[in-house]
Amino acid sequence: MIAYNPKEWYKLILSFHKSDTFRMLLPAILGFAAFSAGLVYLGLEVWCWDFEGTIAIHSLLGFVISMLLVFRTNTAYDRWWEGRKLWGKFVNDSRNFSMKLSAFVGKEETVRASALLTNYFFACKDHLRKAMSTKGWVEIPGSPLDQYTNASHIPNALLLDLVKEVTKLNKRGSLSDIQFLMLNEELRSFADSLGACERISSTPIPYSYSMFIKKIIFFYSITIPFGILTEYHYWTVLITCFIFYAFASLELLAEEIEDPFGKEANDLPTDEIAFRIKSNIKEIFGHE
Repeated sequence: MIAYNPKEWYKLILSFHKSDTFRMLLPAILGFAAFSAGLVYLGLEVWCWDFEGTIAIHSLLGFVISMLLVFRTNTAYDRWWEGRKLWGKFVNDSRNFSMKLSAFVGKEETVRASALLTNYFFACKDHLRKAMSTKGWVEIPGSPLDQYTNASHIPNALLLDLVKEVTKLNKRGSLSDIQFLMLNEELRSFADSLGACERISSTPIPYSYSMFIKKIIFFYSITIPFGILTEYHYWTVLITCFIFYAFASLELLAEEIEDPFGKEANDLPTDEIAFRIKSNIKEIFGHE
């Protein structure tokens, strides 16, 4: 995720980055420019069109497309914001669990639980990206990391062992039954939050809806020159390209943020959040 100052208007207007929609759409924009320029040349210089153009239909259709794109963008942003709330819940629940466990049992008895808890969030981050990495992980006493990295669902394997560790502390008397129930609330929340993130990541917008929006943007943009070329002449090329850029950019932005757990510029800073959780856990438990 890119950190920026929203008040720096000129810097934002003039800046470009790898995920800028203009760069991504440049080949398509050049294609529209070539098509529009060829049509204008043929219409004005070869076929000598002199009919009076109209954009009445395009005005009505443009309103419909705008409403579709507003709905599309809002839906994508809702998914992005829900993902951010879920990772915020990860932060809060990890702090609550760590403070409770640290207060209930001795420091020496929390080493394995704190390691499992730390690694769980790094595993969740990579699991949502459909990747596997042990960057940021800490050593787990009594368990080689291969035991977890070879699992089909790494976060589940880590959380299962964390539940077993807390249960073991309860059985040997380090945790009372009431304290165990208090910790169980966060343990359940860890699984629930990951499940909600998986739902966002694995459920894209319906195929027919996405296909329809792209088709309507394409046909709307490609027919614009027919309605305005006799009035705007070669300015038609610039107008057509700008209209296509405006509509297509909104669709591209929605596509990028509807799955907010990747590594793209507008995705959630899950790497930063995972390291923040690790730092919090380390400070609460007092482990080196």
